[in-house]
Amino acid sequence: MRYAVACAAVSFLSALPAFAADGAPKPPAPVTKVAPAPADETQQDRMRRCNATAKAKELKGDERKAYMSACLKG
Repeated sequence: MRYAVACAAVSFLSALPAFAADGAPKPPAPVTKVAPAPADETQQDRMRRCNATAKAKELKGDERKAYMSACLKG
């Protein structure tokens, strides 16, 4: 019985660093203001413009996703 309790305690203690590695959640990426799109712009043109602007600003990861979402909404 003592062996089983000791094994359970060691297993529990060895798993603690895995829970601590998560840390605090990251705050959401700030939304970049986007200039309004021209009225006659197609979705494909808007995608090209937003993609080129995001590339020029060197946006990566969550920042790029947030920018592209806001840009494509117009």
